[in-house]
Amino acid sequence: MIGYLKGNLTFKDPTFVIIDVNGVGYEVRVSLYTFSKLKDLEACLLYTHLHVKEDAHTLYGFSGREEKSIFLQLISISGVGPNTAMMINSSLTVEELKSAIVNEDVAIIQRVKGIGNKTALRIILELKDKIKKEGIESGVTTPGNNTLRGEALSALLTLGINKNVAEKSIHAILTRSGNDITLEELIKLVLKRA
Repeated sequence: MIGYLKGNLTFKDPTFVIIDVNGVGYEVRVSLYTFSKLKDLEACLLYTHLHVKEDAHTLYGFSGREEKSIFLQLISISGVGPNTAMMINSSLTVEELKSAIVNEDVAIIQRVKGIGNKTALRIILELKDKIKKEGIESGVTTPGNNTLRGEALSALLTLGINKNVAEKSIHAILTRSGNDITLEELIKLVLKRA
């Protein structure tokens, strides 16, 4: 497996680049996000994934490990191939995609060309827990006021509210209020909705 390539960029296109590594030119498919990072560079390091099919061996390149990681997670989902995953990486930043998955925002994922309702729901279903776990382990937080979100969820679970209902209500209220709300107001609003 080829983990990364480091060399000179001899050709740049929004969908692929050719990187010269010691006299060998590797054609590497890239997202628009990665291309935007490379377009003004002469040399670079690309993290890569070699995708092998019966009729082709294709290298996919990423400017950062996080983009490669989300790409690998996406292609592990049934019905999401590497071209679809690259389209997602070209349309949404890693942060936007993770936020949409964690907050179950199907509409944002569906804005990507070629992604329908079923595929968007499958992406959310299969990646939500992984992304939440990664965020906790790395100390990265999901969008919004997480202290407020966590305290409200804990209080609502103690009051006997279903976890999924509580999470969805908290997200909806925080999205609408723009996080300018107290813990007590948030809990009261969720209890009115539940």
